[in-house]
Amino acid sequence: MTQSDSAPPAGPAHLDLNLLLALDVLLEEQSVGGAARRLHLSEPATSRTLGRIRKALGDPVLVRAGRQMVPTPHALAIRAEVSAIVERARTLFLAGRAVDLRTVSRTFGVLGHDALAAAFAPALLARAAAEAPGVRIRFLAESHVDAPSLREGVADLEVGVIDSTLPEVRVEHLHEEWMLGVVRAGHPLLEGELTPRRFAEEADHITVSRRGRLSGPVDDALAGLGLRRRVVGSVGTFLASLFTVRGTDLVGLIAGWTRPQAEALGLVTFPVPLDLPPLRLGLAWHPRHEADPVHAWLRGCVRELMARAAHPDGCDGGGR
Repeated sequence: MTQSDSAPPAGPAHLDLNLLLALDVLLEEQSVGGAARRLHLSEPATSRTLGRIRKALGDPVLVRAGRQMVPTPHALAIRAEVSAIVERARTLFLAGRAVDLRTVSRTFGVLGHDALAAAFAPALLARAAAEAPGVRIRFLAESHVDAPSLREGVADLEVGVIDSTLPEVRVEHLHEEWMLGVVRAGHPLLEGELTPRRFAEEADHITVSRRGRLSGPVDDALAGLGLRRRVVGSVGTFLASLFTVRGTDLVGLIAGWTRPQAEALGLVTFPVPLDLPPLRLGLAWHPRHEADPVHAWLRGCVRELMARAAHPDGCDGGGR
């Protein structure tokens, strides 16, 4: 066997950085076959690479669970760091030069409210297919537990109302949106002038909250007027609220940029007759992506889609 045919011994003195790239892909795919396709290798070659990774780490990394493979606790513990190292290395080699998006093979995680995927997934995936066919996008739902998803590499871009206070997170404010009421067609609230009292007292309400909260800024605004609405339930997702509203006389709330999805279900939106604080929409990402031209392309795509949704008629959208 020649020297080129033999695998270098594992260990710090003979570190093969290709193993980091393979490990990153294997942990993402959790499949030797899927990783092989991503790495443009045969399955036997990828299986041998996994064996070398296991030897280098002293851990099985991926283990069989029924018909699937799942990461070990050690693999889960190092996953974010592996992803961050690979990303930093990729940025190092890509910085300062043009990139042919059609040759790029990447997977990005976009974190946000489920309304984000409902509103923008079709257009964003279509643009990726046309401009960067090797880019895959995972739309990640917000969790009921706050976690540093950007820092840990779980997500690459966060979109929506950014409430992160981590000092290392880059935040770009895009624009402000306003909440709209949403009801089924023919709802009694749509008849006549809608006052704060009618809004509060003539219908029951439903909230959308990943934590199951039954109150929010609307209730604060009503309390300032000496009014109180009756919230009969909460659902965890935007789409669940729309289907609930469509089949009941409940009143829901949506952000202005999700109006097309509500109208596609035959629902009717209306201005909420209260002085509510605006929703400050923006993007957030970790600084390790700052100079990455492919990540910059993704940010640009989302930025354009958000701007188009905010001003569908090309106006500057200065008011409500």
